[in-house]
Amino acid sequence: MVAKTMAGLEDLLVEELTALGAENVEKLYRAVSFEGDNSMMYKANYLCRTALRILKPVAKFVARDEIALYNNVAKIEWHNIFNLEETFAIDAVASGPYFTHSQYAALKVKDAIADEFRQHFGARPSVDVDNPTLRINVYIENEKVTISLDSSGDSLHKRGYRKMVDKAPISEVLAAGMIKLTGWQYDCNFIDCMCGSGTIPIEAAMAAMNIPAGYFRESYGFMSWHDFDREAWENVKAEADDAIRDFDHEIFASDHSAKAVDIARRNIAGAHLSHDINLSQQDMFDLIPPEGGGIMIINPPYGERLEEDNIGYLYKNIGNALKQHFKGFTAWIISSDTDSLKQIGLKPSKKIELFNGPLECKMECFEVFEGSYKDMKSGVSYEIFDPENDEARQELLSMKDEDDEAENQHEVYPVEDMESDE
Repeated sequence: MVAKTMAGLEDLLVEELTALGAENVEKLYRAVSFEGDNSMMYKANYLCRTALRILKPVAKFVARDEIALYNNVAKIEWHNIFNLEETFAIDAVASGPYFTHSQYAALKVKDAIADEFRQHFGARPSVDVDNPTLRINVYIENEKVTISLDSSGDSLHKRGYRKMVDKAPISEVLAAGMIKLTGWQYDCNFIDCMCGSGTIPIEAAMAAMNIPAGYFRESYGFMSWHDFDREAWENVKAEADDAIRDFDHEIFASDHSAKAVDIARRNIAGAHLSHDINLSQQDMFDLIPPEGGGIMIINPPYGERLEEDNIGYLYKNIGNALKQHFKGFTAWIISSDTDSLKQIGLKPSKKIELFNGPLECKMECFEVFEGSYKDMKSGVSYEIFDPENDEARQELLSMKDEDDEAENQHEVYPVEDMESDE
């Protein structure tokens, strides 16, 4: 099988699949190949936080033109895989000199499947791009073609808890991957003070409490397969659900936007975590965090994805807030705006390249000490800059007040309107 993921998360998915007992696990680009039985396929769908789809190959062959592609697909006994009364859809990705248009490749595969049915029954099944009985994946790299059945159906980033989203939401899969990349062992508090729709704190709570990634999801593609083993599926679910645990620390989420907090509240309720996530409407620059430090992840606005009159001021004041109020925290910030990241004014201890949708981003780690990292190592202390006296911060807060007045104009999008993270 092949588990698809996002660029930069492959190693995490290798760890997840290995921990589940998958065999012959191999890292690929934006994917991981592995072997296992149906129960392993069910586990991968239900438990892997960093997987987008779990594909089961049914044919691999070489094709350098549309005739070879058609003939090889037509050889597959599709009438034994699904019925004439059922529906299908095709997702295709093609690269290389032989097939330059993915949609054309998908069309030829569809024709071959339809003609294989006509040979046996004189009729063909219908295509349903929105809710097919069987989703078929076509992957073409140069002349190498892999035809797979998509055991996930909808992308696995659709967990089932997110009811609404605000502008520029982060993917559940990316959020889960970011949390894993911090190395958080669930042994301290977690905070997201720019929580938006609440995805990062929800994923943090689910990971800390060992709630399966698919716990709130109602269906998967494999449930309509002819060899679906319901007993094995129920056993996988029961074993995973029995491993849910308590979390001994706290998760805090906040945002300056009342609309974002309202959306986050609905999503948190959808994940049955209202008593486990401390949600409030507060500006990061006014927030007094819990004592004892912990892990912080924030996904601030990027210049490319949201209108921000002065993005540099924002990032500068994020740095000021970290230095003033968040000593003892390990702060992770993701952004595609590398110039603005430099305005934070702290030296990152680690940089990780990730993609948030099509945007190439850096996720940077800032260890917040009393003074610089160098001074901390040498025992030298210095007076922390007071952001209350920073003219840039005052201008930023003025801008925020203007944004709050216009907040009712912000667009809110139902989850089904979001594009796939793939």
